[in-house]
Amino acid sequence: MLPDTDDLPDVLLDLAVPYEDVNTLIALRRVVTGDPAVTRLLEECVEELVRDLGEVAVPADVADDGPRDGRAARAGGVPRFVERLADAPDALGDHFAAFVFVAALPHTRAYHRERGIPAEITRRTLADLGRNMAGHRSRHGTGGVQAPQWLAHHFRGELYQLGRLQFERARFGRRTAPLLRQAGLDAVPGEPCLNLHIPGSRGPLTPTGCDRSLALAREFFRRHFPEEPYRAVTCHSWLLDPQLRLHLGGDSRIHLFQERFRLVAGTEPADTEPVRFVFGDPDLPVELLPRRTSVERAVGDHLRAGGHWHLGHGWLPL
Repeated sequence: MLPDTDDLPDVLLDLAVPYEDVNTLIALRRVVTGDPAVTRLLEECVEELVRDLGEVAVPADVADDGPRDGRAARAGGVPRFVERLADAPDALGDHFAAFVFVAALPHTRAYHRERGIPAEITRRTLADLGRNMAGHRSRHGTGGVQAPQWLAHHFRGELYQLGRLQFERARFGRRTAPLLRQAGLDAVPGEPCLNLHIPGSRGPLTPTGCDRSLALAREFFRRHFPEEPYRAVTCHSWLLDPQLRLHLGGDSRIHLFQERFRLVAGTEPADTEPVRFVFGDPDLPVELLPRRTSVERAVGDHLRAGGHWHLGHGWLPL
């Protein structure tokens, strides 16, 4: 199920796994393959991860009604394999998830090929594993996978890196549909939609980069998922908090990004979100947050002054 010791380094580098983690994973491979119980656990996690590969989950608050298009879909989000990761031996630590994704890689690639998805998009999408592991090392000082639940969307064929932005095949939930209706979108719970995500480590959020990504998304989903009618792109992010324009100015890239969307009036408290994405660790003390860039100053100074950040919601037509 896993590549052999000679092939594993190339597979890891294709997934953008940091060089400092490659030798560790090669050494730990024998822990996985040398213990039948661990091998069986790996197989079960992969089976759970790729079950109904490519099917978009029905939101938990819609699942009781069943999928609206009649397809068998998972209820409530990502697969339950994440719960099983804790059963791996302590010697593997947070590395075990990396082996699960590597073992699932042939299934993901096969699904992409069936859909006619270019290999370059596959590579850039799945390289989020390496970016995630780099974030784990930056935050904890050790190797491992920081958010396996998030990466499940990539390896299940639900999320794609298209230029600067990522687009996730999803469905409106009963909670989000009314919010978006406030912003003028006649969203129906269970209806397909695209969730937009803004990954870090991809350079500035320029208007031209966003234009290009949205153009790529229109063509990509029309070509590779013609049976799924996507009317809108939604975004649920602290980057849509209107307070940011007060700190950064009306000509900032973030403000220009916000102006693309029809925003929902209400927002949800989310102080840790900007700290997580700007500084890499949501648990950093507010008084110690750096002030090196305009965004760092905006996030930290607002919190130090007793303010709060919020999760904003918005949509734009596709």
